[in-house]
Amino acid sequence: MKIVSNVNIDMPWQDKPEDCNMPMWRYSENPVIKRNPLPGVARIFNSAVAQYEDAFVAVFRAELVDGRPHIYLGHSNDGIKWDIDENPIKFVDENGEEYKPLYAYDPRLVKIEDEYFIIWCGDFYGASLGMAKTKDFKTFVRLENPFLPFNRNGVLFPRKFDGEYLLLSRPSDSGHTPFGDIFLSRSKDLTYWGKHRHVMGSGGNGWWQTLKIGGGPAPIETSEGWLLIYHGVTQTCNGYVYSIGSAILDLEDPAKVKYRCKNFVMTPEEWYEERGFVANVLFPCAALCDDDGRIAIYYGAADTYVGLAFTTIDEIIKYTIENSEVVGDQQDDGRM
Repeated sequence: MKIVSNVNIDMPWQDKPEDCNMPMWRYSENPVIKRNPLPGVARIFNSAVAQYEDAFVAVFRAELVDGRPHIYLGHSNDGIKWDIDENPIKFVDENGEEYKPLYAYDPRLVKIEDEYFIIWCGDFYGASLGMAKTKDFKTFVRLENPFLPFNRNGVLFPRKFDGEYLLLSRPSDSGHTPFGDIFLSRSKDLTYWGKHRHVMGSGGNGWWQTLKIGGGPAPIETSEGWLLIYHGVTQTCNGYVYSIGSAILDLEDPAKVKYRCKNFVMTPEEWYEERGFVANVLFPCAALCDDDGRIAIYYGAADTYVGLAFTTIDEIIKYTIENSEVVGDQQDDGRM
């Protein structure tokens, strides 16, 4: 197996513990970001990380002490110890005028060619996607909202397809959505989006994802296809449980699912995942990878902390293929 896209250098890593029998394992010093990380911020979670020059940058979901979420910028030399700005990111429109979101949460950070794109969920008369771009992490230009409400979990692919941007999203409703499938949309200019395709839905034999699913980090291009790390949700007598799953999308037509693991690859088990502001939540938002096929995944834990987990391209793809199941019409082109 080989990783093709957005390979990082000197990323965080720990070898797999001898007693681990799953394809993904946790950083032994988790959580990497704890409660009350800076004045005015109660919790940081569901955040995205990318390499920038010879170090790392992050866009953090910061829940303020008034309860509202905003996006903060952070810098790190090793991807573990972070210096976080004291104020939220200042966005401007394409004319340079201030263009501040009412609130913003669950960001993703994706590099395409020489630009970095932030995608988040915010308010556009209901839950909807926001998007901005930057080249230097000093000036952040907000773009037009990609879709009408209601939508969440926007994730761009790290390269264009025939000159078009590709975006995964999860149409929803105005509340704590009790449903949701992943869809794919295309755009030539980041303004007008169309050619919508259904990628995959909830359900299947894996009960951990029977309620809803949503995209996680930017898909990772591999020789086997696009590796998609995503979250799946089930409903229990004690509330929702969010776990991490894996799938492999077709390299040339990512609306087609080649393999989809019926098992979760990680589920809440540690104290910082089972206890917090919202218990039993794993919410992956970013992945770093290197030439050796190693992958580091950043995830939100219990809507309270940031955790770090690891896998390898060989292990996660092998596990996904060996435990694959077909759910609905996921192997067609998604047009209906």
